[in-house]
Amino acid sequence: MKPQNKISTRLKLSLELGPIILFFILYSRIKDQSFEILGTSYQGFIVATAIFIPVMLLATAILWWKTGKLSRMQLMTAILVVVFGGLGIWFNDDSFFKMKPTILYVMFAGILGFGLLRGESYLQYLMEEAMPLKPEGWMIFTRRMMLFFAALAIANEFIWRSMSTDAWVSFKTFGLPAATFLFFMAQMRLFQRFADPQAEQQDTDNG
Repeated sequence: MKPQNKISTRLKLSLELGPIILFFILYSRIKDQSFEILGTSYQGFIVATAIFIPVMLLATAILWWKTGKLSRMQLMTAILVVVFGGLGIWFNDDSFFKMKPTILYVMFAGILGFGLLRGESYLQYLMEEAMPLKPEGWMIFTRRMMLFFAALAIANEFIWRSMSTDAWVSFKTFGLPAATFLFFMAQMRLFQRFADPQAEQQDTDNG
């Protein structure tokens, strides 16, 4: 197994957000254009999607190469981008790509909800090393995260079905990262209240 390495926060953010920002810039430049490719006319959104997919996969591969691991969320995101982005390109229909976040968030909410029904926090398995919490804290945080994913799925469905493509692209590029940041900031009191001093001390001793 490839050893896990740490990378700078700036590089990690660049690899995770860079493809999304590139998609936004590219879409903004070519959204009103159409392109004839092999006898088929494609709108700017589809062309931007076709460029976004390999860029996102390259960024994911670099992240794996630099860190030695990928989270299940990162892997699932990459798979869904390829599947639904590919379907959108194949059928020349942007709705496939727009519904991808809904499916992703519903899956995450469902997985977390299934774990809660079993009395487990699946988030703990993924994030325990980075954020040691007491068991009660993990259960509370997992319930909130499940509801957050469900809210994002509903928001994405509402926006792409009832608003313009421009509005959806802005939501995807800026709204989702901002909502995620604000959500985690709102959990700071929870993290402080249920911090596990023993786990933090053990991490310090191991370091």
